[in-house]
Amino acid sequence: MNMDIQSIKQRFGIIGHSPRLDRAIDVARQVAPTDITVLISGESGTGKEAFPKIIHHLSARKHGPYIAVNCGAIPEGTIDSELFGHEKGSFTGAHDARKGYFEVVNGGTIFLDEVAELPTLTQVRLLRILETGEFIKVGSSKVLKTDVRVVAATNVDLQEAVSTGKFREDLYYRLSTVPIHMPPLRERKEDIIMLFKKFSADFAEKYRMPPLHLTHDAEQLLINHRWSGNVRQLKNLAEQLSVIEKDRYMTADIINEYLPREPHNPLPVLFNEGGRETAGLNEREILYKLLFEMRRDITDMKKVIVQMMEDGQVSRGFQEEHAHLIEKIAKDSDLPRVYQDNAASIPHDRDEEDMVESYEETPHEYIEESLSIQEKEKDLIEKALHKHKGRRKKAAKELGISERTLYRKIKEYNI
Repeated sequence: MNMDIQSIKQRFGIIGHSPRLDRAIDVARQVAPTDITVLISGESGTGKEAFPKIIHHLSARKHGPYIAVNCGAIPEGTIDSELFGHEKGSFTGAHDARKGYFEVVNGGTIFLDEVAELPTLTQVRLLRILETGEFIKVGSSKVLKTDVRVVAATNVDLQEAVSTGKFREDLYYRLSTVPIHMPPLRERKEDIIMLFKKFSADFAEKYRMPPLHLTHDAEQLLINHRWSGNVRQLKNLAEQLSVIEKDRYMTADIINEYLPREPHNPLPVLFNEGGRETAGLNEREILYKLLFEMRRDITDMKKVIVQMMEDGQVSRGFQEEHAHLIEKIAKDSDLPRVYQDNAASIPHDRDEEDMVESYEETPHEYIEESLSIQEKEKDLIEKALHKHKGRRKKAAKELGISERTLYRKIKEYNI
């Protein structure tokens, strides 16, 4: 059945004229007659659940079974049983054998919503079905076959989930044979007022009251709002206003009272060289990274001070006043020791007893801190290498250091 985009919108209750929305519907229409696996991505509340129905009802499987499974709503301990079935006595409480969804939907379409929530072992089982059509029930050794068309959806960035090891890379590419992206509502500004009026009319009929009317400033407020909850949030707003507000004419001030305040986070965000937020690091690791950068800056400062001393750019008076600090820099740094003799020859303003006490405390504190930082530095390098599966170039970029420095650190720490 070859339906145009407008007919599909009317049949499945899709509202809007956004070019990006029309493009997503067109891709679904074209891929429907095939058995290709489809991955639908988009933020929560954008209406992704309508597309598996479009694909199923426009396919040759339209007379077969269709089932939608919310992978995030099934406990990890029972999801394999739900999807693939189990044999009697395979686990505590399994009093009877049970067919799983993939067996029940044989010849039809299964919609896996929130597919990113699948446990790793379940991902392996799903990959086998996609590649061979074979699966094994929990507690069984018999291989079964099924003929199911899989449509998956997620509001998670699966590529990011792959890079952090939360989602299998091979399964991602197998699911996303044909990707369909649902645009967020803020990228469909031309549809916002149309959607609000449709929801308002529906709720007016449902609750038997006059529909809402928007003033010009109210329309502009709705159009310019971010809508983090997308169409679902807009629908909830229309229902709240329909039920609570007695005045049927909505101004910007009235609507603004129902819109959530955007959260403000005063904490700094760490960015890498490309301007993107650093991913995969917790707060403690970010602090360690900042400490490493501070350590590098201090080392660079030492180099500058020693170079200024060698070039005669620092007065003798300054050298005498800060002799203990200059001598410590020369001793503790990895810089050439050419200045140590000169530093030792500078007369000290403090008596010998004070100097002995100072050198007993200060170097000890510095060495203890240095060892702690080195230990954390080694730990962070190992985590970066593990995260990027041994790819040193990517690990170096994640750590904010050069590849040459990373190679030296790996050799130094015997990683």
